[in-house]
Amino acid sequence: MAVLTVQYDSSSLSAVQTFSAILPIERKSAGSTSRSYTQGPWPTLYLLHGFSGNSMQWLYGSGIQKWAAQYGYAVIMPSGYNSFYLDNDDTGERFGTFIGEELVEVSRKMFPLSDKREDTVIAGLSMGGFGAIRNGLRYADTFGAILALSSALITGEVAAMTPESKGNGHAPYGFYRHTFGDPRLLPGSDKDPQQLAKQCLQAGNAPRLFLACGSEDFLYDRNLAFHTWLEEIHYPHAWWVRPGKHNFDFWNLSLPAGLEWLQQSAMN
Repeated sequence: MAVLTVQYDSSSLSAVQTFSAILPIERKSAGSTSRSYTQGPWPTLYLLHGFSGNSMQWLYGSGIQKWAAQYGYAVIMPSGYNSFYLDNDDTGERFGTFIGEELVEVSRKMFPLSDKREDTVIAGLSMGGFGAIRNGLRYADTFGAILALSSALITGEVAAMTPESKGNGHAPYGFYRHTFGDPRLLPGSDKDPQQLAKQCLQAGNAPRLFLACGSEDFLYDRNLAFHTWLEEIHYPHAWWVRPGKHNFDFWNLSLPAGLEWLQQSAMN
């Protein structure tokens, strides 16, 4: 197993960008101390952090190295700051383009990653769960599957905000206006997961979707509502609920469950 920190000049962000990478270069045979080495091409998990996190959040908080070795995935973990992984019209920073296009292209040039859609997965927690859903659907020709954990599915809340509402307990109105654009234009836009899910169904390229949330999570009702809506439009997906809150105790259960679901569903 190799863990790397990469810096390069990003054209989407007009800045030097950092991401962490896990490469499953070693495999041990069961019951043996001998090692064999793999060269790829590896299936790839693009793994997004949450609000106020960075490219190291998953490395510090989870067993991602163990799971990468177990399932044979290369894992690419970018820094998305507090962008919700969206293109920003005010600053010209294109975090959505970065995740859905540039990072995939750059990482495939750097490492022996599979370029097959069915081998390319996007996942994330909280804000990163929203980013995984939005960009997994927006770039459905690239990503074959989405693992969304405790996702910050707040587009309905943001759409109802006004300057007088002062935002919510996490950030002021100005942050959401800056990040999502004019709230009045959000429903039905390419930043709206519901709109994107409908488009994917119509196009016949809907990525496989694993939606997970802890039953005591403050975002549970929003995730349940999205699950219910997906059922109404007949978008095939897994809905994984266990007791848990908005923390790594839950994400350390739900991410390996999502990886196992990927493996099992690929066999069917």
